[in-house]
Amino acid sequence: PTHWDFPVELCCRPMAFVTLTGLDVVYNAVHRAVWDAFCANRRADRVPISFKVLPGDHEYPKCRTKRTSYEWYIPKGILKTGWMNKHLNLVPALVVVFYELDWDEPQWKEKQLECATRVEIVRQSLQGRNTKVAVVLIQKKTPLPPGEDVIASERAAALCNACDLSGKSLFVLPHTDHLVGYIIRLENAFYEHAQTYYYTEIRRVKSHKEFLNKTTHQLLFVRHQFKIAFFSELKQDTQNALKNYRTAYNLVHELRAHETNMLEIKTMAGFINYKICRLCFQHNTPLDAIAQFRKHIDLCKKKIGSAELAFEHAAWMSKQFQAFGDLFDEAIKLGLTAIQTQNPGFYYQQAAYYAQERKQLASMLCNHDSSVTYPNPDPLETQTGVLDFYGQRPWRQGILSFDLSDPEKEKMGILSLQLKEKHVLHSELIITLLSNAVAQFKKYKCPRMKSHLMVQMGEEYYYAKDYAKALKLLDYVMCEYRSEGWWTLLTSILTTALKCSYLMAQLKDYITYSLELLGRVSTLKEDQKSRIEKNLIKVLMNESPDPEPDCDTAAVKASQKLWADRVSLAGSNIFTIEVQDFIPFVQCKAKFLAPSFHVDVPVQFDVYLRADCPHPVRFSKLCISFNNQDYNQYCVVEEAYQKSDILEQSSQGTMCLVPGKTRKFSFKFVAKTEDVGKKIEITSVDLILGSESGRCVILNWRGGGGDASSSQEALQAARSFKRRPKLPDSEVHWDTLTIQASTMIISRVPNISVQLRHEPPALTNEMYCLIVTVQSHEETVAKDVKLTAGLKPG
Repeated sequence: PTHWDFPVELCCRPMAFVTLTGLDVVYNAVHRAVWDAFCANRRADRVPISFKVLPGDHEYPKCRTKRTSYEWYIPKGILKTGWMNKHLNLVPALVVVFYELDWDEPQWKEKQLECATRVEIVRQSLQGRNTKVAVVLIQKKTPLPPGEDVIASERAAALCNACDLSGKSLFVLPHTDHLVGYIIRLENAFYEHAQTYYYTEIRRVKSHKEFLNKTTHQLLFVRHQFKIAFFSELKQDTQNALKNYRTAYNLVHELRAHETNMLEIKTMAGFINYKICRLCFQHNTPLDAIAQFRKHIDLCKKKIGSAELAFEHAAWMSKQFQAFGDLFDEAIKLGLTAIQTQNPGFYYQQAAYYAQERKQLASMLCNHDSSVTYPNPDPLETQTGVLDFYGQRPWRQGILSFDLSDPEKEKMGILSLQLKEKHVLHSELIITLLSNAVAQFKKYKCPRMKSHLMVQMGEEYYYAKDYAKALKLLDYVMCEYRSEGWWTLLTSILTTALKCSYLMAQLKDYITYSLELLGRVSTLKEDQKSRIEKNLIKVLMNESPDPEPDCDTAAVKASQKLWADRVSLAGSNIFTIEVQDFIPFVQCKAKFLAPSFHVDVPVQFDVYLRADCPHPVRFSKLCISFNNQDYNQYCVVEEAYQKSDILEQSSQGTMCLVPGKTRKFSFKFVAKTEDVGKKIEITSVDLILGSESGRCVILNWRGGGGDASSSQEALQAARSFKRRPKLPDSEVHWDTLTIQASTMIISRVPNISVQLRHEPPALTNEMYCLIVTVQSHEETVAKDVKLTAGLKPG
């Protein structure tokens, strides 16, 4: 556990502590069976007791001599660090002495004496404590009903007398088939004894109250109230425990606070708040828990303490939110219903926010020169290895005055805490909290909160230099932001993603993000786009790009070596990028000039391209693919140019795209006769950037063009009433262009004229004459001509 984690004994459910003595669980099978019956499958319906087997002469923690007066007593702190553990695991409410003895034992006197001696040894070891003692006789036979066995009653009375026990503290345990049943009855009796013990303890603590005065014993008011609440929990009286914790909480905030004791006050406030919230959830009053937590944060968020250790306050705040998130989540697992607007995710998110603040403060306050060494002797070392009181400074334990007696010591203490903070893996803490939050928001179906936090996780992985994980998260979120049109957010994420791909020298990713950052939805300024475009061209010419700004220097050095390796490796240098999933800086729309063409007329279509990058760009090839691949060969535009010409400002070349101008490429081909009655479809448009000698990027549009944002933009253009400026005849408005990716091939109109002559009426039983004149205007002879004539029925 780290310095900020709550102690285990604070977070567990307090249960009455009972020790069993006189059991040899290793070598005695009967004793082993008894012990197993106490421990095995303790279901929820069994009484809440924590059992431990100890030897009869076990030394329990010594009891301090009782104070007769508080007059000169000045407390040294609020709560001792060992106190909760002492009452949970070291000081029992009841010690049970197990002894094998039957009522008809022939050597009764000697056995009775031995049993009394064992009880006396236990009493000696508990000197001064109010712990109860009980005796259990393990017997071989099932006892007779009460009152029927005269010897048993006499001997029981004699044994109680010898051991100085009341009759209620002597039990019989027959080792028969019904062992578990007897054990359950036994532990119920033990539980009652324990209840009485904790009740006496509460009374004892309360009796101190009348000796206290408000001026010197402020800390004791809190301490006693906390103890009463804790004993009430051990007694399973959670209503009273909650009431007393609430009082203790108010008392903590009444303490005089100063930068020297602020941490102790906050630590105790955090502990008590945790207990209150936990009990509220246990009592199924979640709104009370939330209200208490809000009050707690409002009271504590300004209590920063020493400015030089401000990161500690952020760490403490983060822990409060995380702990409440854990409590909330645990309550939900036990059946509480949460809602979208009030679920544990918000608390984990806030915890992550404070962990980020801690990281920032630490980088400001702990950036000591490497020449600064850790103080020796270590101011954080204590003689016992632990603190005496929760929340105090190791180098001035128990000193409560507000003016520091040894400023030099204080300075060293602060320095050691700062140097320790330097080694904390902040990013790991932040990522864990964010991923907890993401899991919750996913569960409660809050997709935008989930995306928002995934971006933060991605950025945190980037700071932690885990670029692969950062890219994985950012890529996932990009799709959502593209589809919803959050361009500023998308640009910001792409910028981080570009840095990651640069630092890992991931060629394809680097090219993809660059294409998109130069595109129309990118909100980068022109100069930034210019820099990215120049880098992209470098990569296409098989050179290393310049580093992205604000990257870690060591990481840049490592990546430059990777890029150099990439340049020297002659591997596959052709990358195909499917455009429909993102928004590159080139747009494409292909359009057949008509919905159908006669087979004897050339099929005509245009491909429109438009670039949005800062500088003109040259492409080396444009090719269109159809569902009938025979036509592909006719629809290619290619231009060879020198490697150095990619960025030449010449708009002479056919393949040069000038930013903001729409370029039209027209194609025509003749359809084949077997395609009559079929549809010709454009399956894809490929635009090739770069050259085979350097690196080649193929931008691939499915169908007739369009990318992740096109359909949305087309819809907006259709709904827009803005007047478009008049353009010269040769140019078109990009928005007015529609994609028409298919056309039908229909048979040609025949070049033959047919005339029909006949003279009605037709008379009954008379031959009626029809004269058909067929004339061919074809250029060749028409063969195999067949003429049929038909009459309409009736």
